[in-house]
Amino acid sequence: MSAIQHPFPPLYDAHSEILILGSFPSVKSREQQFFYGHPQNRFWRVTAAVFGVEVPVTIEEKRAFLLQNHIALWDVIASCEITGSSDSSIRNVVPNDLTPIFETAKIRWIYVNGGTAAKYYDKFQKPLLCREAVRLPSTSPANAAWSLERLIAAWKAQIHI
Repeated sequence: MSAIQHPFPPLYDAHSEILILGSFPSVKSREQQFFYGHPQNRFWRVTAAVFGVEVPVTIEEKRAFLLQNHIALWDVIASCEITGSSDSSIRNVVPNDLTPIFETAKIRWIYVNGGTAAKYYDKFQKPLLCREAVRLPSTSPANAAWSLERLIAAWKAQIHI
């Protein structure tokens, strides 16, 4: 196993108010060079439902959806050793520096997508930022115990729009 660098930049602008943090991109996301690229990941279906819009399909549509809804998207891990897309295999984590986002945007709410993102946010970013993050249930297909409807309800209950 060797360390893999996060292959693409965060998505945000000066109008971003919501920051959603994942753990580290899946193999499919790394191939596509964009967030939540695995077709079985429910991130785009969940967030579209939360914001009451059609599910974006292309990367350009996904970018536009995020920025129109003042959402910044990034991951807590800059590099790590990982087997495939398995969060449970993550080792030797180097965290992402979130300060450029906070220096540019007026982030009001921070959310983490799943337990691994929460674990590494709490370990690395929370002590530096002194800001809590709300843990949301993972949209990963590995989180099979959560139906799409249950995920949407849980995310709707937590996300400020």
